[in-house]
Amino acid sequence: MAGELRSDRPAEGVLRLTIVNAAKRNALDHGILDALTAQLRSLEDVRCVVLTGADGIFSSGYDIGEIPAERFAVEAEKLVAHPFSEALAALDDVGVPTVALLCGATIGGGLELALACDLRLACETVRLGMPPARLGLVYSHTGIRRFLDAIGEPRTRELFLLGRQLDAHTALSWGLVNWVVDDDALEAASLELASELVGNAPLSMAGNKRVLRELLLARSALDPDVERELLALRESSFGSEDLLEGVSAFAQKRPPSWKGR
Repeated sequence: MAGELRSDRPAEGVLRLTIVNAAKRNALDHGILDALTAQLRSLEDVRCVVLTGADGIFSSGYDIGEIPAERFAVEAEKLVAHPFSEALAALDDVGVPTVALLCGATIGGGLELALACDLRLACETVRLGMPPARLGLVYSHTGIRRFLDAIGEPRTRELFLLGRQLDAHTALSWGLVNWVVDDDALEAASLELASELVGNAPLSMAGNKRVLRELLLARSALDPDVERELLALRESSFGSEDLLEGVSAFAQKRPPSWKGR
């Protein structure tokens, strides 16, 4: 069954978007990502967006675990490179403040989606991680740049090269999240924060977001030839034996047998 993105208005000026994919720990599929992009591109009477996940889980990342082996390279790359990139771009472009409300698993693409929001509020039991090294995936250079901007080089290396999961207070000390609250206080704290953001000047919010985005983009510009090389490196990983093995091993809860190809 495909996932869905539910929307509601929990307070005046606040749009809450909830990732729902219960069978797959709120994994991100085409339907969820396309719906997120569509919602963010057509906001009306919205002064703040809250992004969260259903059933105490934010998102376990890309929904690539059940793609058949014979179609894996094409289908996995299609999901990650297109609807996911579009959803990130929509979050970057939106002129109102965005808040990620994090609990449970916040992993891989789910963590990057949260990092694309302006602010992150986490519960005590959240677990955050970046597993590409454990799956055999070369992550996007734009995604790694997002982490470099947020938490710096040493923490980004640790996150991506070790693939360990972080608890809430480690994530707070790294700057991956802005605040940590008790699990049962998360929803109330999110609405209080959203209401505070709604009360601020909309032109100032949109203008300051634009300034921040352009400054970060200017700092991260790459030579076009280098960028093409990095894109090719990432694309090649989707067709590798190691990525298929890493995803299979993860799904089967066994150690992977890497081939280096």
